[in-house]
Amino acid sequence: MLHFQHIEYLLGFVLLFLIIGFYYSLLRWKKKTTKKIGDPQLVQELVKDYSPKKFAIKFVLFCIAFALCVLAVAGLRTPDGNQMVKRKGVDIIIALDVSKSMLAEDIKPNRLERAKQLISRIIDNSADNRIGLVLFAGRAYLQMPLTLDHGAAKMYLSAASPDNIPTQGTVISAALSMSAAAFNPKDKTYKSIVLISDGEDHDEEAIKVTKSLIEQGIVINTVGIGSPGGAPIMDEKTGQLKTDMQGQTVISKLNETELANIAKAGNGIYQLFTTSDEVANKLQAKFAGIGKDTMVSDSSYRSFKEFFQYFLVGAFLLLIIEFFISERKKMKKLSTVATLLLLCFCSNGFSQSPNKSIAEGNKAYTEKNYELAEKEYRQALKTPGNNSTAGYNLGNVLYRKDNAAEAVKQYDNVIQNTADNTIKQQAFYNKGVAYQKDKKLPEAILAYKNALLLNSNDEDARQNLQRALKQQEEEKKKDDKKNNKDQQNKDQKNKDQQDKDKQKKDQQKKDDPQPQPSRLTKQDAEEKLKSLRENERALQDKLNKSRPATNTNPDKDW
Repeated sequence: MLHFQHIEYLLGFVLLFLIIGFYYSLLRWKKKTTKKIGDPQLVQELVKDYSPKKFAIKFVLFCIAFALCVLAVAGLRTPDGNQMVKRKGVDIIIALDVSKSMLAEDIKPNRLERAKQLISRIIDNSADNRIGLVLFAGRAYLQMPLTLDHGAAKMYLSAASPDNIPTQGTVISAALSMSAAAFNPKDKTYKSIVLISDGEDHDEEAIKVTKSLIEQGIVINTVGIGSPGGAPIMDEKTGQLKTDMQGQTVISKLNETELANIAKAGNGIYQLFTTSDEVANKLQAKFAGIGKDTMVSDSSYRSFKEFFQYFLVGAFLLLIIEFFISERKKMKKLSTVATLLLLCFCSNGFSQSPNKSIAEGNKAYTEKNYELAEKEYRQALKTPGNNSTAGYNLGNVLYRKDNAAEAVKQYDNVIQNTADNTIKQQAFYNKGVAYQKDKKLPEAILAYKNALLLNSNDEDARQNLQRALKQQEEEKKKDDKKNNKDQQNKDQKNKDQQDKDKQKKDQQKKDDPQPQPSRLTKQDAEEKLKSLRENERALQDKLNKSRPATNTNPDKDW
């Protein structure tokens, strides 16, 4: 679709109207000057070498050349279909059962972890395939749309758990329907669903849905994970084995019959999980046998066909013609100066096309040679003027190199400097992805919201926004829980200290001497007191008898 890269430069046409106004003002001035001279013969003699018709032609040529230069600088272009990436592969939606029955440990460490290992191996074997991920239990959710970004697929896979689905159970029909909705019906690609479950289906619609998907050209392969004998389910929250309403321990068993019937009805294959490599290799052989050559467009490799050079060539030719049209000899020099000024003005237009560097960068990007791709995109940005495509692609390269902070800076530059809302919307979206990778959830949420403001139909941005909001809520709950726990620990510590201080005071009080209560009765005390008095009197009498007689006037003691 044709569009202008720098639509704001079209304001140059306002200057063109001013030039036309100046031209008519000049013609009126000439008429007034001729009338002031007054002598028609003298005027005719003075302008005998002047041709008004040629002057008008020169002016029209100049105006057309100026208009072409404005169009060149505005950058008329169209998406270049030749830059699409050709790949040989299929579109695969993996439907993963994350119900609590997948926590059974008949396959160590448990069914869910082994299923994740299998999916990771499938992703590694699918270099040319687009991968999507649906999680299901009592309901089904699209965890990740179809993408060639296998690194992102593994990131979403690692976070899969029963906590992702609020409604428990195993409803395979909902998983199949959601997986089918994730495909783009306009894509002429081979489509396949890989269903990984223990087969404990809680409805009877799975076969019916499978038959309807076959009519849409979607093949369904199934993988059974678990054992026919089954195993109890450990409840991670309580740490106890899960029981039913009667208090009996629940035993989860693999339902191979259900999964085999779905695969048969879906023109696919059923496999009992043995090892990740064996199952993934059989699935890859299945895909390789029926994959088609498919043209897939990826905005990361986006390039455009520019038309500015055609406008500049036309403007240059018109100025050359204008230069050689003889109106008056003195005007030739002025035309030369005008030509040079216009060429200088248009030099910015010549520098607007870093297509060669972008194309080389795109090629390196598809080959995952990110160092070379970064070099080429930076080279394109050295060209004077605004090149949003090179800046956007450079941001994608930096993200691939795990330099999310620098990637965000590039996306910000693109957002600030481009008038193309499509590129701006994609820059906001990728900015959100980069922030989310750095676990900066508030910034990621804002970026996704800005992307949706520019394109409310961007389902990827909507899904990522919901996921970021959910992660933010979970982190807030974790922080609140941690703060509550810290406060409880602090309160407990204070209480322990108070108990310790109280025990210490009680011990000190216990160690202090205490007055003992008397064990004598009142009568015993009176008799003992009487005895003491008699003893004292006898002692006094004895002392008096043993004391010698003294004078009434004793010696002085000084």
